[in-house]
Amino acid sequence: MSHDEEHVTSTAEKLVRMANQIAAFFHSKPREEGIAGVTEHINKFWEPRMRRQLFEMLDAGTENFDELVIAASAKIKRPISPAEADMKLGLTAFPADIAASQK
Repeated sequence: MSHDEEHVTSTAEKLVRMANQIAAFFHSKPREEGIAGVTEHINKFWEPRMRRQLFEMLDAGTENFDELVIAASAKIKRPISPAEADMKLGLTAFPADIAASQK
């Protein structure tokens, strides 16, 4: 395994751990309040790259997320891709960004 692969795995594991820590805190609340709390926290404090990775992992079927994170994901803001952001600004997107957004 290359150093880059280790970093990606490590970053993904950290993201899962952080999301699950947020969920653990909100498990003490009634379910709907817990879902709202996880949603609000991630929307407020996670930058778009973190949320993008969260959705990539959820879409890929990562099973390590707490069920409260999975339930909240329906209400978490899904960020647009870098290519979509460029196009919205009237800029030409980099080919690599376009390819990445089509995965």
